[in-house]
Amino acid sequence: MCILFFKFDPRPASKNAYRLILAANRDEYYSRPTKAADYWASNGDILSGLDLENGKEGGTWLGVTKTGRLAAITNYLEPKLNPDAKGRGFLVANYLIDRDLDSFSYLKKLSTEGHLYNGFNLLTAEFNAKEDIVSYYGNRGSSQPIRLKSGIYGLSNSLLETPWRKLDHGKCLFTSVVEQQLSGDRLVQDLITVLNNQELTTDPAIQRQGQGFDNGILPALSSVCVRTPHYGTRTNTVVLIDTAGAVTFVERTMLNCDTSQWSNQSFQFQLQG
Repeated sequence: MCILFFKFDPRPASKNAYRLILAANRDEYYSRPTKAADYWASNGDILSGLDLENGKEGGTWLGVTKTGRLAAITNYLEPKLNPDAKGRGFLVANYLIDRDLDSFSYLKKLSTEGHLYNGFNLLTAEFNAKEDIVSYYGNRGSSQPIRLKSGIYGLSNSLLETPWRKLDHGKCLFTSVVEQQLSGDRLVQDLITVLNNQELTTDPAIQRQGQGFDNGILPALSSVCVRTPHYGTRTNTVVLIDTAGAVTFVERTMLNCDTSQWSNQSFQFQLQG
């Protein structure tokens, strides 16, 4: 399970506003080997965490590039997975590496291969001097990707903007923060507070979509921040892109499978081109 909220405002009226404000949680088994966010050794233009799970090394759930490409993925909640399906984390990594296809064209091509993967939702974006674009495709929804208009969005483990109670609750908290027009460290800290909200909002919609899952874990999935003994929210990420093309990427990561130990990393760079 994962959740993310974002405000997309490609041409904000105020020069102190942001073209993108994104706040995301990665939920995963605490013991799954992962590399914390950093610039890739093989490509210094790309910044992301990396999956180190055997057979899935190099995949990622969220990343950005210095040239203005951004991608994020969530899995679709479904009890029966195909063990032979392709790794979904490479969908993000491949987009960040790709220099030929724009965000929509990448998803358009992917939509012809969506059946080869277990359920996912993928956001791809590009921010540059000519135009800002955010596109979305979910392989359990429409057969075609869409380009998103400016606005505030929420995405969890169903299709974009599916009104799960925890998504609506978190989106309300997120909206309250971004409407204050905060900036810098204060904005980042308030968004991380939103990402760590553990109010349970038990939801029949999650129960229905997760039918076949262990019923003991489903109720725990009904909060923005998921917490169980061995699985839950282990990474918070905030990405800000301002009107001048300055990018802030902040990651808060669990250490040693211990919910009381966390590290914080912050990266800043200027978009190229």
